[in-house]
Formats: sequence, structure tokens, C-alpha cells
Amino acid sequence: MYTLFYKELLRFSKVMLQTVMAPVVTALLYLLVFSHVLDEHINVYDNVTYTAFLIPGLIMMSILQNAFSNSSSSLIQSKMTGNIIFVLLTPLSYLEFYLAFMLASIIRGLAVGLGIYLVAIFFIDLPLYSFGWMLLFGLAGSAVLGSAGIITGVWAEKYDHIAGIQNFIVVPLSFLSGVFYSIHSLPEFWQQLSRFNPFFYMIDGFRYGFFGVADVNPVISLLIVLAAWLALACATLIMLKSGYKLRD
Repeated sequence: MYTLFYKELLRFSKVMLQTVMAPVVTALLYLLVFSHVLDEHINVYDNVTYTAFLIPGLIMMSILQNAFSNSSSSLIQSKMTGNIIFVLLTPLSYLEFYLAFMLASIIRGLAVGLGIYLVAIFFIDLPLYSFGWMLLFGLAGSAVLGSAGIITGVWAEKYDHIAGIQNFIVVPLSFLSGVFYSIHSLPEFWQQLSRFNPFFYMIDGFRYGFFGVADVNPVISLLIVLAAWLALACATLIMLKSGYKLRD
């Protein structure tokens, strides 16, 4: 399991300009544009500027998207090139297979998030209310999306399938999860609809770690995120155990 995990780390670390630096630059461009235009016009929390409010959301959004991308892209590449057979021939259990890919996804997601944070604090004094809450949601959120990426990578038969899930599910759900706004600024209907978006709880809880303020009790948010991870983990393990689209 460690060897497969190490191989997955090498896979994205060898091209860090693409896998880590590019997402960091993208997030900073969002920060530059939105903070410049809206900083003086929007006040979400008392004594918190809009720019400060925006940074945790951008960090978490990038963590989630890159955790998904890591596992899904790795599996589809292995399937398309045929080298997945060298993993399947090993005596790895389906649980070890899952853990190796998921843990690598968590590492990549957190690496991108850390990169954004380190650059952002050069521009703004960002508070840190609770490192523990921030880390919990960072780990749990990236585990959820890493698991979703494994499911997608196993199911997909070509790169277009991965791009479709990324562009039409992962990206819209992350954008509509309160990254750029508090849901309390929305009409009642859209507030209630946002509560069905699991990304909302990940980002809201992660932001709580910075400001100590959240739209939902962070304990409830964490339980929802952990439930989502447990459901996806079980689905992934069932899929891997059956050999679906891997051993056919």
C-alpha cells in the first residue's frame, strides 16, 4: 500500500507546476478580481473584510477540486494506458487500493491549500481561530472528494467522462457553496437549496476555523461531511471489491 501511495505522490509531485502551482495561481486570480471589485461594498461578518472572508473559501474550493482531480485523473490515465494491470496483479486488497489513492488525493489537496494560504497571508492579515477545526474540515473534505474521484476514475472510460463530472458537477457545486458569499444573503428558497449541497458544509466549517463564525453549527457540518465520506467510502470499496470496470 505504501508503494502505491508513494507512486501516487510522485505522479503529481513530478509535475508540481501543473498540479500545485497552477491551482494556486488560479485561486489568487479569483482573489485579486473579486476582492478588488467587492471589498468595499460587501461586509459578510462583523470586523471581517470581504477579502479575508473570501480566502478560506478559495482555499477549500481548491482543496476539494484538486483532491478529486488527483484520484480521478490517475485512474483514467492508468486505464487508458493499460498500466492499471500492474497494480491489479499485486496482492493489494481493495481496502489498501482505496487508502493509497485517497491519501494521495488528500496530500495534493492540502498542498494546494497550503500554497494558497502562504501566498495570501503576504497580502492580508488573516486570523486563525482554530487550527483543529480548519484541519478537520480540510482532511474530511479532501477525503470525500478523493473518494468521489476514485469512483469517477473507475467508472469513466475516457477523459471526456472525467471532464464531464468535473465541469458539470464538482465545479458548479463548489462555486455554489458559499465561497463568494454567505448563504444568509440569499433569498429563503436558495438558502434552503444550498443546505442540500455537501460542499457548503465543507467550506462553511473550514471558514469557521479562521473566524470562529459560521452559517451552520460546525459540529453539524462536520457530521454531515463525515457521513458523506462514509457513504462514498463504502460505495468505493464495494465497487473495487466487485472489480467493476477494472477486472472485466
